[in-house]
Amino acid sequence: MAGGWCQPIALFVTWPAVWYNPPMKLKQTYRCAACGYETPRWLGKCPGCGEWNSLEEVAPEPIAPPGKRSVSAPRSIGVPGLNAAVSLSAVTTDSPDREPIGMPELDRVLGGGIVPGSLLLLGGDPGVGKSTLLLQASHRLAVAGKRVLYVSGEESARQIKLRARRLDVDSDRLFLLTETNTEAIAAQFDIVRPDAMVVDSIQTMASPDAPSMPGSVSQVRACAAVMAALAKSSGCAVFLVGHVTKDGAIAGPRVLEHMVDAVLYFEGERRRAYRMLRAVKNRFGSVQELGLFEMTERGMAEVGNPEAMLLSQRAHGVSGSVVTCAIEGTRPLLVDVQALVARSPLASPRRTVDGVDAGRVALLLAVLEKRAGLRLYDQDVFINIAGGLTLSEPAADLALTVAVASSLKNIAVSDQWVVFGEVGLAGEARGVPLTERRLAECARLGFTHAIAPKASLRGVKVPESMRVVGVESVREALGAIG
Repeated sequence: MAGGWCQPIALFVTWPAVWYNPPMKLKQTYRCAACGYETPRWLGKCPGCGEWNSLEEVAPEPIAPPGKRSVSAPRSIGVPGLNAAVSLSAVTTDSPDREPIGMPELDRVLGGGIVPGSLLLLGGDPGVGKSTLLLQASHRLAVAGKRVLYVSGEESARQIKLRARRLDVDSDRLFLLTETNTEAIAAQFDIVRPDAMVVDSIQTMASPDAPSMPGSVSQVRACAAVMAALAKSSGCAVFLVGHVTKDGAIAGPRVLEHMVDAVLYFEGERRRAYRMLRAVKNRFGSVQELGLFEMTERGMAEVGNPEAMLLSQRAHGVSGSVVTCAIEGTRPLLVDVQALVARSPLASPRRTVDGVDAGRVALLLAVLEKRAGLRLYDQDVFINIAGGLTLSEPAADLALTVAVASSLKNIAVSDQWVVFGEVGLAGEARGVPLTERRLAECARLGFTHAIAPKASLRGVKVPESMRVVGVESVREALGAIG
């Protein structure tokens, strides 16, 4: 009798676990169309990039039940089609062969040329000259006997031909394709079999595998994956042109920069003729290399002597102007650091900075007041790096302090002096790397005197034509200038 009553009760208790199967929950996400940031709820402003109304609802993805996971392949050794682990000693270290483009400034930034099978990303503001630079590079490769495929999703073949005629670009080995569908591009790629390919731009490409609009995060990721597969499978070097946001970063998901082998930025104002090409990522060479170009009627002309560009219009015998030697990648550059100090009629004096970090300038002004006894709290201070360059290394600190003191005291610094070195909060002059290379470049350009941190001169061979003064503090540097 007890068993008869217990059996229905047991079935009733266990029935929900046996018969009730809850529906699988779907993950609801919103993705930013500008940077790819994902969030489980909609927000008016993206926390990743700060854009307004850029979050878009994406298709929900089913979540696997707890305790279950998908396995793409059996975890066994020797299965056909799977990569097998190899010994570290068996890995070869032969560097890949490079193909020089024939443009020394571009080859410098790339580390000596393009590597077959590499994927490169070039970003820059609209109108800065990205398409012009790559069209000229394509022509140089075609003249050298390479087959080049130029894919454009923004311009027609007639527009590209008009630009090519202006740039004197014409070759039977340079092929044009105006297409945005990645499947059509891959089909033409198999027909042409190029050694190098340019895709202008990646934001205009569309892949049938991604249902969203061209330029969206999923489309950019899918199209970049197709181009990477074409490059790696065939040994063709692929250049991707990328748009930039208002903050100067390449538009699209950050994974795009991780997928490519090199990331280049083409900088410069359209009102100025000079352009700068920087490498912020390079798997086959050094980063922070700098290439200088000049926009002319015949396209991008390389600047072989940057000092002529940066110092040709320098004012002589004027206070507040000091030459420093900066290192951009492996290249020493002599730059004119300018400062203007004037009495301020305002309760809060102005601090206007162009070409160097404003926070760094505020630190150096405080050091000059505290350690050198200069009165700057009631003075407007304006700092400018001539030529449109942006200095990021601290070796320009000593030149900035000397320029500010020169303008404040209205005492001009001799044209034969070069000043470089880092400044600490205690007013000490700290050593900087590559001092011997800096001094050799200064001597080559005719400078006869230099001020450098004493710590940087240990074991350094000073050129015979130069007199170098080693200093330990900002006070000593100002005293050496006189």
